[in-house]
This record gives sequence, C-alpha cells and structure tokens, in this order.
Amino acid sequence: MFTKPVKGEYPDFYERYIKLVGDGNIIELLGKQVDATASLFLNTTDAQADYRYAEGKWSVKEVLGHMTETERIMQYRTLRIARGDQTSLAGYNDEEYVKEALYSSRSMEDLVEEYKIVRQSTIALLKGLPEGTPTRKGYANNGEVSANAIAYIIAGHELHHLKLLRERYLILQ
Repeated sequence: MFTKPVKGEYPDFYERYIKLVGDGNIIELLGKQVDATASLFLNTTDAQADYRYAEGKWSVKEVLGHMTETERIMQYRTLRIARGDQTSLAGYNDEEYVKEALYSSRSMEDLVEEYKIVRQSTIALLKGLPEGTPTRKGYANNGEVSANAIAYIIAGHELHHLKLLRERYLILQ
C-alpha cells in the first residue's frame, strides 16, 4: 500500500527528508523509530534538554516539540489528502510555533509522552487508510504531495533532526 515515493509525488524541498528513510514497510519503520527516539530523549539530563548549541537556536526540548507538532500537521494533511480533499492546505511558520509553545516550561517526560501519542495516532491513521488512498495527491504549502509521500516525510523529518542533534548538540549519542 505504501511505497518509497518517487519524484513528482512531493515538492523538491522534501527530498532531503525522504532520502534519509530506508527501505521497508513505512508503518513498521515509524513504529521502530518511536521507541528509539523516545529512549534517546528520556536519557537526557535537564541541562542537556535545555541546551542550545548557539544563540537563537532551539533547545533540545524545542526540537522534540517541533518534531511532534510537525508530525501532527503532516497527519492532518495526510487525512485530508487521503480523503480526496483538493483544498490547498496552508503552510506554517515553524519558528513561530516553537516560540509560542513554551516547550522549556514542560518536562522532557511530558514532551516524550506527547510525541509517543502523536506517533501512535499517525500509525493508526496510516493503517486505517483504505486501499489506494495513499497514492492520492493534494496540495499543501504550495506544492502537490501524495499521502504516501507524507508518511515518508514524517519519518525523514525526524531522522533529519536527530542527525542535527547528534552533530550540533553533541549530546544525543
């Protein structure tokens, strides 16, 4: 039902995320990803969770919050597109969303719990899509994208941020 997306199923911007996702069943990959990612964040200290590698950059908590809310938005897009909705869905300003969320006031445990719930919801949504609907295309953030591609974008977006956390924050190893 889901297959690795090809050019034309998504705007070029998302290529950097999709290319990070390996082969295999995307629903299984998302399921494995949630456990590893949750464990990674739960093993941070309070100082690590609030760490920013440079002024104006997100803290580790804010990165997790961003990953979660982006997944929630992508979930919504998947639902609308899979149902055949051709409304052009607006983009969002991730910097403003993170700023307004006040993630630093929340515990890492709380943020991880929310992340896990959102991921479980994503998996349930994808499992429940009727045959043929993942290949449907719609419009989001001024580009045409398939529901299928969004599933891979979700996984790849997370991998992208985990890579940045390892490279720039040097604390999540």
